[in-house]
Amino acid sequence: MSESSVKNVAASTQESWLQRRFHLHQRQTRVKTECLAGITGFLAAAYLLVVIPGLLAVGGMDKGAATTGVILVFVLGSLLMAFYANLPFMVGPGIGGSVLVGITLAGDGITWPIALGIACWSGILFFVMTVFGLREIVTRSVPQSIKLGLTASIGIFVALLGFRNAGLVMANAKTHALALGDFTAPGALIALLGLLIAVGLQARKVPGAILWAILLATVAGIPFGVTHLPEQWISLPHSVAPLFGKVDLIGAINIAFLPFLFIFFASEFFSTMGTTLAVGGEAGLLDEHGNMKHINRPFMVDSVAAALGPIVGIPAATALIESSAAAEAGGKTGLTALSAAVMFLLMLLFTPVALMIPKEATAPALILIGLNMFSNLRKVDLANFTDALPVLMMVMITLISNSFGTGIAGGLLFYIIIKVVAGKAREVPLGLYILAIPLVYYFATLVHH
Repeated sequence: MSESSVKNVAASTQESWLQRRFHLHQRQTRVKTECLAGITGFLAAAYLLVVIPGLLAVGGMDKGAATTGVILVFVLGSLLMAFYANLPFMVGPGIGGSVLVGITLAGDGITWPIALGIACWSGILFFVMTVFGLREIVTRSVPQSIKLGLTASIGIFVALLGFRNAGLVMANAKTHALALGDFTAPGALIALLGLLIAVGLQARKVPGAILWAILLATVAGIPFGVTHLPEQWISLPHSVAPLFGKVDLIGAINIAFLPFLFIFFASEFFSTMGTTLAVGGEAGLLDEHGNMKHINRPFMVDSVAAALGPIVGIPAATALIESSAAAEAGGKTGLTALSAAVMFLLMLLFTPVALMIPKEATAPALILIGLNMFSNLRKVDLANFTDALPVLMMVMITLISNSFGTGIAGGLLFYIIIKVVAGKAREVPLGLYILAIPLVYYFATLVHH
């Protein structure tokens, strides 16, 4: 047998194993598609390697150690999602939880070890609820109109994030209202160029259109000063020792911290639920009722990641909304998550390469993905105001609070109230009435904090 034949047999065997392990045929996808989707998702989420450590450093953590910790959580969480849940979700620390630990709790005088302890207890609570199937029960009790609306709500959140990263939209420092950015700024021009490239490639059905748009925009940003080439391409990772094992579980047990624990828990609970259903819908993994088969598996993965992340100093690990970029690129299985995990693992040595990708280059991907997700709003029965009004409230609260977890919680609460007021109380599942109690408490704690 010739050398080329041996290589072909080896490649075929490897592909066959991947097909069997990740059920590629059943989900009508290919190895190449899944790998490209994983790389696309990684590029869309790479900015978190800068943002998350920066937020945690504000609260007093070692930034270099936090960067290594973030990468480790990305790798381990995504690998667990790949091999246990077989889903195209990247798992890593979310911005909301990092803001709570690095800025909100630190601003109230709570040390970061105790803040990590609060985050860890939240993750443990997640895990217990998942083991007993309570999270799946809550998710299945969510009405179809809310499930369709939450996808639209997350879509507008993602699109707005893209516009803000591009510098096309900005928040007014005094009023916090949204305002137009400078469209002639170098970053905005690069983002617009990337958007045009992505639209042109997608219209021509070029494989990996979003990935190519990100890469080309990154290269185009060099002469504009938007993309900064690293002084060194390879660097050894920082030690995680300054953060490892410093979580203060005992110190976090304080009745005064209960509101913070609940804010942590509720915001991450609804964010995870929304991300799972929204990205699952993008990947074509939901049934006609908007439910996902074996949804307890991704819930189990993110609860384990949320509980263990604080041990290495990283709070609030969850299924990331940036996974929508991978789903948009065709990712349908755990091979996508595996590919993203490999890319993040490489960043332990090539962190400067990931940090080189400007947020303006990934902004077009977020804008297009958000648009695609927002289009699900057309599936909501807008003629039925008792279904349409809660969805509108969910979208508006998401925009105002800049949190789709809070938006989903608000949409559910308004759904219950509006159905009762309209005389349709029987249409509300019993589980939602029970859920209304902690939802009211959640919004009360938000007002006071």
